[in-house]
Amino acid sequence: MKYFNIFLIIFSLLFGCKEVKTEMKTPTEAEESPSFVLAGAPLTDGVIYEQSELGQVFADLKPGDSLSTRFEAEVAEVCQAKGCWMRVNLPNDESVMVRFKDYGFFVPKDISGKTVVVEGRAFISEVDEDERRHLAEDAGASDSLIAQIRGSEFENGFEATGVRILQ
Repeated sequence: MKYFNIFLIIFSLLFGCKEVKTEMKTPTEAEESPSFVLAGAPLTDGVIYEQSELGQVFADLKPGDSLSTRFEAEVAEVCQAKGCWMRVNLPNDESVMVRFKDYGFFVPKDISGKTVVVEGRAFISEVDEDERRHLAEDAGASDSLIAQIRGSEFENGFEATGVRILQ
């Protein structure tokens, strides 16, 4: 019986640790082309707000409101830990915090300064002190700047379902 148990353990190890092959899906021409790279879901057809128009979209929103939309803007900064969020510029030195639906995809960490087209849901949210400090840390802020963050504040938010990174 002792040898039978040893045989079962060895047999389980040999056949239980087989390599699982996953098929890499190649992007279609619509998903990735020389002019852009797609992260998340493909974008739908429709109106794309310019960066200058986006300021008015957020000016019309109140906390608790949301609006499904798509817009084009320049990336100001990206999470340097994973690429799990980005901040894009608005007119008048404002910005929009863009996060990705269900933490389902990330963007490259080196796209600051590039233009993106983002589709999803725009809203105004209250961000507490702990979250603001966490975001500053992810962005690579110094300890002295992080220590200066106090209290919560309302900010422009966006939950993206898809992002086109223009080349």
